[in-house]
Amino acid sequence: MASRRNTSFTLIPNQKYRRSNRRSSYFSNTRDSDFQPLSTLGNFKALPLEIFLIILRYLSVKDISMLSMVSKTVSQRIINYISTSSGSKRLLLQDFHNLELPGGRQDSTILEHYRSLGLLFKRCTLLLPTKERLKYIHKILAEVSCFKFNGCAAPMQCLGLPCYGMFLQTLTAGWDELECHRVYNFLCELSNLSRKMQTVVCSKPGGARKLELRIRLFCRNVLLDHWTHRSDSAFWLTRILKPWPMVNQARLLYIIFGPISPQDGQVVWQKMIEDPTDDSSLKDLADAIKLLYDTGTKEWTADDVISLVDELSVVPREWLLENNARLLILSGNNICFTFMASKAVNGRAIDLARLMVFLALVCEKELYCMDWAVKMMQKVCNVFSTPVERNNFLQSVANAFACVIMEMMQSIMSGDHDEDDRSFLNLFQLVHAQANFHKEVLYLTMNPLST
Repeated sequence: MASRRNTSFTLIPNQKYRRSNRRSSYFSNTRDSDFQPLSTLGNFKALPLEIFLIILRYLSVKDISMLSMVSKTVSQRIINYISTSSGSKRLLLQDFHNLELPGGRQDSTILEHYRSLGLLFKRCTLLLPTKERLKYIHKILAEVSCFKFNGCAAPMQCLGLPCYGMFLQTLTAGWDELECHRVYNFLCELSNLSRKMQTVVCSKPGGARKLELRIRLFCRNVLLDHWTHRSDSAFWLTRILKPWPMVNQARLLYIIFGPISPQDGQVVWQKMIEDPTDDSSLKDLADAIKLLYDTGTKEWTADDVISLVDELSVVPREWLLENNARLLILSGNNICFTFMASKAVNGRAIDLARLMVFLALVCEKELYCMDWAVKMMQKVCNVFSTPVERNNFLQSVANAFACVIMEMMQSIMSGDHDEDDRSFLNLFQLVHAQANFHKEVLYLTMNPLST
């Protein structure tokens, strides 16, 4: 009996152990089976999908974009939420025409929203190939009519394209050039941009005014204006210009950056050929030229940019030389000198001398230092290969001052002048420009002698 008791006694703990082992094995298997979902959904696994969607309603767009990086599964749930009618209605704000808030607060608020939305889409679609990302994003954004090339009836009063541009800039920031090429080609296919550009460059300037305005707004607001790094802006401007011959590049540059009417925003084609203009009309053109020249991209050589400037100065017809001189000054010393040196090398000393006169005139009008013009002339003199060529150029500059003054005087005496006496003022400023120019020349030549 004792032995039976001992046997019985020893069996009981073994049975308990076995039951305990089975129980622990069961719970262990349960934890293992639950481990994989927990690693992707975390605590959100305990939430029904409906509760998850309710939580998203209380999160800002920035917070949702942060949440999308938790896991692939969470990201997929957020993508599904964006695709729902309630999600798209909340995220795709379309209050593009309500510009009543003072100080541009409405502008900055909605632009910041689409910057955050671009970051959300960037993170949600991170694992997709570029082509699939673009297709998905287009599918979501297609319902926003103001994002389309011709989608808005009042494009000048609409923030749709700027918001679209802010979204795309945030989405594509950091992408390599090959991916950005695909983005540009994708946008061109959607908007038929290349065909529309072909229409305007093959038409008479101003012959398709509304289309010119649409191209300007699309290129500026969607492709160019939102980049913080100049190299990025140069990349997208190069995509726009490089497929075209030089003459068409100049036409497109004028359409996108040239002066516009303050009333309807349309391109003013006669601005450069009828009257002297001011810096504000040329600043955007000059900035675009500097962008192509200064960023050092392999696709633009110095000769390319100078040829583009030369071609631009006859769009739609030959500009007033004063406007050409103003553009060169605004474009910076390097471009101005390279442009003038090109004329010197090609034997166009007389044209160069007249340009020198108008550089001095612009300096006089804008109160720039006249010694800049004199030093620029001195640098150009060093380009001529022989003393004879250099002396002939200096003589041409002196003659050009006299000729331009006589031309202005004859125009006034013939009665061909403005009622507000702008022609008299222009002549007065030119005479002062000549005096100050020669004063600086005297300082330059006499000061070394006095020392």
